[in-house]
Amino acid sequence: MIEIGKINKLEVIREADFGLYLDGGKYGGILLPKNEAPENCKKGDHLEVFVYLDSDDYVVASTARPLIQVDEFATLTVAEVNDIGAFLEWGLPKQLFVPYAEQRKTLEQGQRITVRAYLDNTDRIAASTKLDKFLKNDTSQLSVGKEVQMFIVRKNDLGFSVIVDDLYWAVLHVKDVFRTVRPGHKRKGYIKRLLDHDKIDVMLEKPGYAKVDELCQQILDDLESRGGVSELSDKSKPEDIYQAFGISKKSYKMALGTLKKLGHIDISNTSISLK
Repeated sequence: MIEIGKINKLEVIREADFGLYLDGGKYGGILLPKNEAPENCKKGDHLEVFVYLDSDDYVVASTARPLIQVDEFATLTVAEVNDIGAFLEWGLPKQLFVPYAEQRKTLEQGQRITVRAYLDNTDRIAASTKLDKFLKNDTSQLSVGKEVQMFIVRKNDLGFSVIVDDLYWAVLHVKDVFRTVRPGHKRKGYIKRLLDHDKIDVMLEKPGYAKVDELCQQILDDLESRGGVSELSDKSKPEDIYQAFGISKKSYKMALGTLKKLGHIDISNTSISLK
């Protein structure tokens, strides 16, 4: 089934002087312009393409990867504002339209704004800054420790407001931020807490000891590769620990404590070593 506004994998069904026609199902042959067609592509090949409506409302394909797809969130730049709405840069020649009715506040040229892409009632791709109407309040399908995809929307008094799995508002507290995050970033994260009134706290790594077993093995493997000694101790800088293992100093110290308790390592002020 073809999804307008998303990446589709389509079969080449015909070659023409001006491009390739792809199998568009109910939409018939979908044109991929010649200047976007991969070299040596032929009938029967399958291509991953973005499908959308061009300025004449024809369904067309592009090998370009836009900055946002339908049902996703992204932070984009306002390229133009006119009498009918605003237009955003999103990586395609035809700019992304934000009707005035979908603007929480009137947009201005050059502004960076977070939007949700959707299909209007004519299958045209549009965007909205009214994010709340696309999100759920029922968090009953979530559980503590669940891995999620986070979209960083903006800073707040507690840390950052984020959107989880394109479905829920959540908060990433500043005390749980141990590497750089900025509005517009997408990051893997985990559910930290589920609070009353469907409030969600998230973090950048698995909460508690959930990650310790996995991390312990990584530390042991790293020690083996270094001949049994590593200068990365529990006194090391957080940035050095993150560069080596991609985790916070707190998680690293928890794992070292577990390994020491199990009798696998010795810890000094400047190093750790296999026993």
